[in-house]
Amino acid sequence: MQKAKSNYIIYAIMLLLFGGLIYIAIDEGGRFIQHSATDIAVQQGTPFTLFLRFLTDNLHHPLAILLIQIIAVLLAVRFFGYLFKHIGQPGVIGEIVAGIVLGPSLLGYFFPDIFHFLFPPESLTNLGLVSQVGLILFMFVIGLELDFSVLKNKINETLVISHAGILVPFFLGIVASFGIYEAYAATQTEFLPFALFIGISMSITAFPVLARIIQERNMTKTPVGVLSIASAANDDVTAWCLLAVVIAIAKAGSFASALYSIGLTLLYIILMFTVVRPFLKKLGAAYANQEVINKSFVGFILLVLIISSALTEVLGIHALFGAFMAGVVMPPSQGFRKVMMEKVEDIALVFFLPLFFAFTGLRTEIGLINSPELWGVCLMLILVAVVGKLGGCAVASRLVGESWKNSLTIGTLMNTRGLMELVALNIGYEMGVLPPSIFVILVIMALVTTFMTTPLLHLVERFFKRREEKMSLKRKLIFCFGHAESGSNLLSIYSLLYGDKLLKHHVIGAHYTVGTDLNSFSAEQYERDSFSLLNSKAEELKVQIDKRYRVTDKLVQEIAQFVRDEHPDMLLLGAGTRYQADSPSSRGVYWFSLFRDKIEGVMEQVQCPVAIFVNKGYCGGVISVVLGGSMDLFLLPYLKTMAEHGNTVHLFWFETNDPDFIQQVERLTSKLPDGMTEQMFSHTSELIAQENGLLIISNTVYIQLLEDEFAFGESTSVLIIRNRIDKQ
Repeated sequence: MQKAKSNYIIYAIMLLLFGGLIYIAIDEGGRFIQHSATDIAVQQGTPFTLFLRFLTDNLHHPLAILLIQIIAVLLAVRFFGYLFKHIGQPGVIGEIVAGIVLGPSLLGYFFPDIFHFLFPPESLTNLGLVSQVGLILFMFVIGLELDFSVLKNKINETLVISHAGILVPFFLGIVASFGIYEAYAATQTEFLPFALFIGISMSITAFPVLARIIQERNMTKTPVGVLSIASAANDDVTAWCLLAVVIAIAKAGSFASALYSIGLTLLYIILMFTVVRPFLKKLGAAYANQEVINKSFVGFILLVLIISSALTEVLGIHALFGAFMAGVVMPPSQGFRKVMMEKVEDIALVFFLPLFFAFTGLRTEIGLINSPELWGVCLMLILVAVVGKLGGCAVASRLVGESWKNSLTIGTLMNTRGLMELVALNIGYEMGVLPPSIFVILVIMALVTTFMTTPLLHLVERFFKRREEKMSLKRKLIFCFGHAESGSNLLSIYSLLYGDKLLKHHVIGAHYTVGTDLNSFSAEQYERDSFSLLNSKAEELKVQIDKRYRVTDKLVQEIAQFVRDEHPDMLLLGAGTRYQADSPSSRGVYWFSLFRDKIEGVMEQVQCPVAIFVNKGYCGGVISVVLGGSMDLFLLPYLKTMAEHGNTVHLFWFETNDPDFIQQVERLTSKLPDGMTEQMFSHTSELIAQENGLLIISNTVYIQLLEDEFAFGESTSVLIIRNRIDKQ
């Protein structure tokens, strides 16, 4: 306390001493008044008036205007981003809308004074330059996010889907330009660059928006999500290379003149991949062992980014392409890329990109669409964009083997344009290729195609959910198999049990490959091979099979969860060609097959009826059905179906005094063909074990037979059915 008091005294003495000395020095400076310029204007007015004039001058300073614009833009973007997320749309759509709201379409129309105060024409140059710096950082992040391993694993499908999503809309866009060029662009630009920009604007997919939607919908690890991301990444690379060519042609004026720029661009790309990328890879490996990436290395990476952007700008293909390429050639280490993205992404997305949205909004004056003809052009281009992109990608997805549900989902996601579209449109607008009215129309198209993504995904899910609900009204039968021949055998068993009714049931065949290190190409080959025999059998029986395939290292959990999700009327499992019982007291069963002892694990976790087929060469021989009592009466409908379809059936039941049981059995057997035989037995040795035949028993009877130490015939196949009520 005493020390603090002493410090205050020292501070007061220091203020008084040096304050007095400063006053004396200034007073002495009055002697130089006669040397001052006589033409300096003396400001008149009260001190408060002079203060207000001082504030006004500061408010109109370029830096103050820019800072006020940034404040207004960030507030609007946060508000609209939250609002659109609240209604189930990606936040980026709200950010784009915020830019338009701040532009002449709304703020400038209803509050012109505020608009001109916030965005005076002379300030737009500064705002545009700052937004371009933000876009350079953003495109660098997009390049960092590009995972070439995803492209390699899905190269066949993604090439077809992504390039169909470029070629089809690009062609339709060029065709559409024939109808609008003469009326709206002929006085401003040549047809070739105009048509090419219309084509490229139809072809772009917003990779960041698509990835964000997939993440928000928990589709990142699903097959359709992975395929969509890979296709969008491939689309991004192709579209930006194509945009570079379009820009070169537009600036050169002809394709022949553009060949020089295109040639230099190809040389630039080759150098980036053959020289810069290996160098950065080695440099990244050297820094990989360090605990943190130091500032010198980050500074070097940013220098590479700026040099790459400057080169492409000088080559005439825009700095954004150089930023994108700089991100692509960064060291492949995911740890390094994650750190760099964390350093750059937040400032790019949160601070700089909103300025770009605002800058785009300032150029978007919806009032320019002031005639029915222009609104007709707007609707036509939206239709062309949707049909070309969504339709092209959906049909291509279907052609490479995806279901219609997955195909429409991929097409809808690829139809998202968002920010990437606005970047391309701004380039075309700055070059004078896109007239203001067409620019506004294409901005609206970008908004509509992005806005419609989430509702369309809900619509696709709802439509196919209804179809699945209709399918669920049918009897649902599932069989799971490992070996290819097992799949066709299990389908034959279902055909035996259900006969012609199988055609009306929803039959699902599920094949599981056990393992985690299987690459995508191998998995797809295994899938084709595993379902080949089943497809042939299904075609022979004229049965429609819903095929499912998974690679897993948790077989029991996967099958059990799959069955719980589907709620089937029966689950059929194959147990190979051998089985062996443990001691009768433990009632344990070892299944020698792909599933081995895991079959019992599945049976313990599911509630539905389960059938296990032990195949010892069954090929249509005599069928023996054993009833252990009233609990086994659920087997009678199967027996009836098999007998009516010409199968030779023997019916056995344990000797019993239950009159109701005997009456129900006799009532059924009296209506069956004469070829069926029936008899009671008191000991298992009385059962007929036909060579190459099939013995059908309930799980309850199976346990009883084990207790009697009954030895199944060496060549008799067995079908054990556990009814729902059998579960202990």
